[in-house]
Amino acid sequence: MRVLLGGWFWGKGHTGSGQYLHAMYRTLPDVRPDIEIVLAVPEGTDAPPGAVSVSLPMAGISPDLAKVWFEQASLPALAKKLRADVLHVPYWAPPAFHSTPTVVTIHDLIPLLLPEYRGGVLGWFYTTLVSRTARRTDLILTDSDTSRQDILLRLHVPPKRVRRVWLAASPRYRPVRDEAALRSVRSKYGLPDRFFLYLGGFDIRKNVGTLLAAWKAYAEGSQSPVPLVVAGKLPEADSDFAPDPRRQAEELGIRDGVVFPGWVAEEDKPALYSAALAFAFPSRYEGFGLPVLEAMACGTAVLASDASSLPEVVGDAGVLLPPGDISAWSDALGRIDADKAWRKKLEDAALSQSARFSWEKAALETAQAYEAACSPDE
Repeated sequence: MRVLLGGWFWGKGHTGSGQYLHAMYRTLPDVRPDIEIVLAVPEGTDAPPGAVSVSLPMAGISPDLAKVWFEQASLPALAKKLRADVLHVPYWAPPAFHSTPTVVTIHDLIPLLLPEYRGGVLGWFYTTLVSRTARRTDLILTDSDTSRQDILLRLHVPPKRVRRVWLAASPRYRPVRDEAALRSVRSKYGLPDRFFLYLGGFDIRKNVGTLLAAWKAYAEGSQSPVPLVVAGKLPEADSDFAPDPRRQAEELGIRDGVVFPGWVAEEDKPALYSAALAFAFPSRYEGFGLPVLEAMACGTAVLASDASSLPEVVGDAGVLLPPGDISAWSDALGRIDADKAWRKKLEDAALSQSARFSWEKAALETAQAYEAACSPDE
């Protein structure tokens, strides 16, 4: 079987779609060597040997138009030319017209479910386009049962054409016990010996303001509060869509207790997770919630919101809290700090839960989806 894999996000490992693309390209040949994976990338991409470079005639006019051309014209034409058995578009952008059986991965429906993420007229047009093209796709993969239900309800696709395939953390995410490595990451990012950690984005659904308010309430009741580390690339400008957490911390009067190390290199994340007393992730909506799984794979106790897909990832191995309940988050931080035995129980449970997820399993289930797309009546 020959599969043409859309590589628009190749080399963009800082994005969820890029991480997914790289993991699938790396793992599928290992678990199914009978499947030939051909990666199609935009011209100018630093891609692996054997990848097909696709010219972008619209690139000089508009990057957005170039992307749409790649998705709607280049990929289906290339699939036909290469006589691919399946075209896999690994993010929400399948072509409207195609003669090759097509599989699309829809990680989430954030632009449909959350109006703030539609991005004006162009964003609305693109969301409308890919919503309609998704209905014509042979098979849809998605990251969680929650996202699957969203797709069934909002895109009105028959249930047999939508499959849940859980994601996984990279194999590099495992507990880091080496004290020298832990000291190194603390020194590099200016971190204290003990800290709570948030790592992720700062758009409004991430709900970082609730965590800051909860930490304030916890700190006011503690004689020696554990500092909070809020890591990730900070917003370039403070806005309603992406509030600057530094401003929020200043307004709460907790600026001295919160550390903002900024962007964290991928290779440093396992040690960062491992060094944390707990990982706190108060997001209001996720298609999956990969940072939570990464933290758990490092054996870190997890506090996460009980919204969207996060309960699927955390299971019974962490603390699930209402995303808007500041008191509940504050109490959980306090107990993590004070109750070492409970924290150890959560750490052990996190490791066990994270073992349920693997890229090998995800790749096998994806290969089965390819076969189903080729034989839709079976």
